[in-house]
Amino acid sequence: MVDYHAANNQNQQYPSGGTYMEQENDWDRDLLLDPAWEKQQRKTFTAWCNSHLRKAGTQIENIEEDFRDGLKLMLLLEVISGERLPKPERGKMRVHKINNVNKALDFIASKGVKLVSIGAEEIVDGNIKMTLGMIWTIILRFAIQDISVEETSAKEGLLLWCQRKTAPYKNVNVQNFHISWKDGLAFNALIHRHRPDLIDYEKLRKDDPVTNLNNAFEVAEKYLDIPKMLDAEDIVGTLRPDEKAIMTYVSCFYHAFSGAQKAETAANRICKVLAVNQENEHLMEDYEKLASDLLEWIRRTVPWLENRTPEKTMHEMQQKLEDFRDYRRVHKPPKVQEKCQLEINFNTLQTKLRLNNRPAFMPSEGRMVSDINSAWQHLEGAEKGYEEWLLNEIRRLERLDHLAEKFRQKATIHEGWTAGKESMLTQKDYETASLSEVKALLKKHEAFESDLAAHQDRVEQIAAIAQELNELDYYDSPNVNARCQKICEQWDSLGSLTQSRRESLERTEKQLESIDELYLEYAKRAAPFNNWMEGAMEDLQDMFIVHNIEEIQGLITAHEQFKSTLPEANKEREAIQAIQKEVQNIAQYNGIKLSGSNPYTSITPESIDSKWDKVRQLVPQRDQALQEELERQQSNDHLRRQFANQANIVGPWIQNKMEEIGRISIEMNGTLEDQLTHLRQYEQSIIEYKPNIDQLESNHELIQEALIFDNKYTTYTMEHLRVGWEQLLTTIARTINEIENQILTRDAKGISQEQLHEYRASFNHFDKDHSGTLVAEEFKACLISLGYDVDNDKQGDAEFARIMGIVDPNNSGAVTFQAFIDFMSRETTDTDTADQVIASFKILAGDKNYITAEELRRELPHDQADYCIARMVPYSGPDAIPGALDYMSFSTALYGESDL
Repeated sequence: MVDYHAANNQNQQYPSGGTYMEQENDWDRDLLLDPAWEKQQRKTFTAWCNSHLRKAGTQIENIEEDFRDGLKLMLLLEVISGERLPKPERGKMRVHKINNVNKALDFIASKGVKLVSIGAEEIVDGNIKMTLGMIWTIILRFAIQDISVEETSAKEGLLLWCQRKTAPYKNVNVQNFHISWKDGLAFNALIHRHRPDLIDYEKLRKDDPVTNLNNAFEVAEKYLDIPKMLDAEDIVGTLRPDEKAIMTYVSCFYHAFSGAQKAETAANRICKVLAVNQENEHLMEDYEKLASDLLEWIRRTVPWLENRTPEKTMHEMQQKLEDFRDYRRVHKPPKVQEKCQLEINFNTLQTKLRLNNRPAFMPSEGRMVSDINSAWQHLEGAEKGYEEWLLNEIRRLERLDHLAEKFRQKATIHEGWTAGKESMLTQKDYETASLSEVKALLKKHEAFESDLAAHQDRVEQIAAIAQELNELDYYDSPNVNARCQKICEQWDSLGSLTQSRRESLERTEKQLESIDELYLEYAKRAAPFNNWMEGAMEDLQDMFIVHNIEEIQGLITAHEQFKSTLPEANKEREAIQAIQKEVQNIAQYNGIKLSGSNPYTSITPESIDSKWDKVRQLVPQRDQALQEELERQQSNDHLRRQFANQANIVGPWIQNKMEEIGRISIEMNGTLEDQLTHLRQYEQSIIEYKPNIDQLESNHELIQEALIFDNKYTTYTMEHLRVGWEQLLTTIARTINEIENQILTRDAKGISQEQLHEYRASFNHFDKDHSGTLVAEEFKACLISLGYDVDNDKQGDAEFARIMGIVDPNNSGAVTFQAFIDFMSRETTDTDTADQVIASFKILAGDKNYITAEELRRELPHDQADYCIARMVPYSGPDAIPGALDYMSFSTALYGESDL
């Protein structure tokens, strides 16, 4: 397989602004008028393009059509150059295609190629002449330009190489790239010179060119991996074969037969590479297992934390809260330590890989450190949301219980009041009553209407409470709704019946003219006073919820104001009772026989006295309930202060320790071992502070058990302090790991303590914000100070981009100190590359594109040979034999694609 990557990574410039082989760049379009030549170039150039595009898993069918959108053209340039082109545009419009082709043409021009009269519009329009000219320019630049033989290059160098190789063969005289190849003997001579086992040259006849050509083409395709680019009939049937097609095909032979090294050196290099790789694979397997276990725990835990299925009772929700606390205390802390250890193991492995010039370890999909951090953030987000949901749900259930009890209390009072009212409103007692009795009935009805209107507010309150219970998703809402619906329907019925009875009494009133003023006055005053007492009893028995001292003190003040109105209310009660007394005195004085009840109201003096006594009994009970709540709120305030006093100490302590760790990581006091010892002592002092955090957790549990949701005495929450504590433990562990990796780098690269101090001093000088990393501009200034030529010119920018690709492969925009010293040390270190390993395997394989298990066991130690055999995939090339192994893909995997 031809490898142009190393040869084509440099842009060659020539004096006086010229480019290589300018005479070849002047595309002779008149020659394309010959259909035979155009046909040869179509086939040859198409086969040449496909020989490279197949490495990317694709190919072209029609050379003038398949390059029109620029996508496969850009892919072809990336494959043969080993470089990345700008991102193509995926649109279908003409402007997108032109832009893609222009990106390809710009890339060709950047390689020192002068494009004469070839424009993107012609390629997009499918101009076959321009397309073939562009492909020929690419072939010249990437397949022929770098050929050099005895101080001649490109076309002349390739011609000289062919002459040298075919000189010993009879009937072969290579003087050009057209008629010298018509009889096919030159092709067969090239193959026989390098692989005599493939061709019996003595059996070939000069007078049978078609057989000679087909033999060479078939052998090259089958054994040398050179695709068939020419047709024998086209070459023989053309007076002068196309020179460019012949040159393209012959260049493939040149690249197929280039250089080798000694087998012993190759075997030693492979053993060294495999030993390092085996050790690294053990470390990778350990990382994968630890990462898999941690991710599995997170996967199982997150659904539990994201479950928002509410419970129906406070007891069940309290149990959920207790389970969550157990997770925080018992289950999560070990996983925090596992996560920290995982990051430390990952950093150590990456350091070893860099020191041995291996590609960075890329964990399997979903197990990157970033994936673990993302999953951990998801876990903590779910954890925080779960705790907030638990507390909100407890508050909701508490309010629901309060509202439900309030609904039942008001509904019971209302139902008690409405009992018998429908029967009273439907009776026909006025039909046989006397005039005075009818008037009494009418007045009584007016008093009832007054009472009915007074109860309207209570019915509205009952409906409002039921609506709120529905909105808060109360579990017993169906029964509440049914009871509320029954009350509302009964209330509507009472309204209709009241109106109907009034109309009947008013018709009768016109005939009757007697009224008892005293009874009427009693009824009018007794009704509102009775409603006032009922309202007072309801308020005195009403439940309340408060969250701080100020709220309970407000209730106590309101209750004291209510008690101050009792003397005036008692005077009103005595006045009402005096009216009833006066009625009895008048009746006795005038000899009137009373019926025993007031015809205008059902409120008796006895019921007023009974309710008044009930109000007086409820007042001290209310006093006691308010005082107990005041004591509870005072206790809650003590818990708030107790937590705040500790939090206001722990919070600044954590912040101070974080700042001290930052200063330690920047300062350079003593050797790395001294710094490591100091950091481990510092880590132990932090761990010894853990009892203070545990005490704070205990106080926080007391606050939660007391259902305290705010704290005005501190700005710190337990969640903030937990996150700060975990970050503190992680930061000191990462800082220790960084020093350990610096020691590992120093010992592996032979860097002295003074050099490390010098590197740290340079790094710290340009780390203006003391963040522990250098942004791109800071890193460039540091390189300039160390003598690197990375000024703001084209060459300097390219060099700086190369260095940034080494120290910041993930394009994070920041350079760590570890990456900085890795770069400084590797600049002078000789390391192996994938190309060297491939070349070594090729020697062991006897210049074949594959190797067998027997050859590996013959050339390598037993364990190294078994390692290769277990990991090499079967070779699938056209020259494959049973048991053939693909050493190229195996070598590529050792170093990663970036080294090829």
